[in-house]
Amino acid sequence: MEENTCRCHQKANPREEETLKLLKNRLNRMTGQLTGISRMLDENRYCGDILTQIAAVESALQSFGYLILQEHMETCMAEELKKGNTEIVSEAVELIKKLK
Repeated sequence: MEENTCRCHQKANPREEETLKLLKNRLNRMTGQLTGISRMLDENRYCGDILTQIAAVESALQSFGYLILQEHMETCMAEELKKGNTEIVSEAVELIKKLK
């Protein structure tokens, strides 16, 4: 498979409404934080204050990534393992490396 080929997939089972709501709320909060950082730049705010906000967004994004990873392992990965697809483990390892 070429490096630039889209590897987009659809989940076999849709996310539960409550899970989707939780994930979207977290994403909306991070979007708000990023907007706040942009506003801080416009207001010529102190660098240390901006860096503090950047650290908060990074932490929130990391937590968000781990939630998605957990969901992936509990749903998509578990289903593939039940089907006998052990290659999914290698994919999961690569995804974990990307999250750092």
